Amino acid sequence: MKLKSVGLVAGLALLISAGLAKAEQYRLGLITPPSHQWSVQGQVAADRIKEATEGRVEIMLFPSGQLGSEAQMLQQLQTGALDFAWLTVGEFANRDANYGVFLAPYLVTDIEGAKKALQGPTAQKLLADMNRFGVVGIGWSSAGMRTIDVRGTVSEVGDLKGKKIRTVPNAPELDFWIALGAAPTPMPLPALYDALANGQVDGAQLDHEGTWNTKYYDHLGTILDSRHMMFPMVAVASGRKWQTIAEGDRAIVQEIMRETFGSIIDTYGELDNRYMADLQTTDVPVVSVDRAWFGPAIDKWYEDWRVKAPVLVDLEAELSAQ
Repeated sequence: MKLKSVGLVAGLALLISAGLAKAEQYRLGLITPPSHQWSVQGQVAADRIKEATEGRVEIMLFPSGQLGSEAQMLQQLQTGALDFAWLTVGEFANRDANYGVFLAPYLVTDIEGAKKALQGPTAQKLLADMNRFGVVGIGWSSAGMRTIDVRGTVSEVGDLKGKKIRTVPNAPELDFWIALGAAPTPMPLPALYDALANGQVDGAQLDHEGTWNTKYYDHLGTILDSRHMMFPMVAVASGRKWQTIAEGDRAIVQEIMRETFGSIIDTYGELDNRYMADLQTTDVPVVSVDRAWFGPAIDKWYEDWRVKAPVLVDLEAELSAQ
């Protein structure tokens, strides 16, 4: 009887430990600060996933580039050292120009247009093709439409020539600024506030949310409300780690992240206007500009990128047919 009891207890312990072993912590990296919608909603998604999987999938967020640059995080995803990341599209555009099409200037002019572009067949095909990079594409979303923050006074496009503009290090954005005669200056987002304060850069391409929440306006002379570019984000999982998660839990993660991404992009329809209203209460002049204000530089960008990224022609046709 004693042997049977011992065996029963041992078997029960093994069952309990096996159940506990199914629960695992996963890391998710972002470059945005904790106050940014991507980071805020990332925590909401993580909480929902933990509850829906009964604790089997617990995702820990690392915002503000704590795990490195996006290039470094992509490398970590490829090796399995990082589990999930919400990345801007630029890092993929540096590896395949076709992913740069979503950064085409004035491809769309508002968040509703961005939503249509990111939910269409071109976007979904590119998402599915991300397995070429060693990651699993989960879904698309976006931050607010891009605006241009400058330390000095800007009244015409020529005033941007020679300006050091902080940008994300991706080819589509760099080409945009080079075409304008500016000096694109990639740097980590957490370093931008001090760089504006000490004149290391003359301006930045951001959204209204970041300009307001991080108080970049403290060091600005002009805010150009251009809304000239969307800023897509993609949720990805490490291909290596994704396969270790139970199929049912993978489905839960995918569903909740996609729902969250839909909420994020819908939220920016209201946030862009709200944060712009906030910025108009500061002492910094806000100047609204459109595509024509930029002159021939944008046409030149399209001329070049229709060759570099053939998918751009398909995307333009897709959007014009809507």
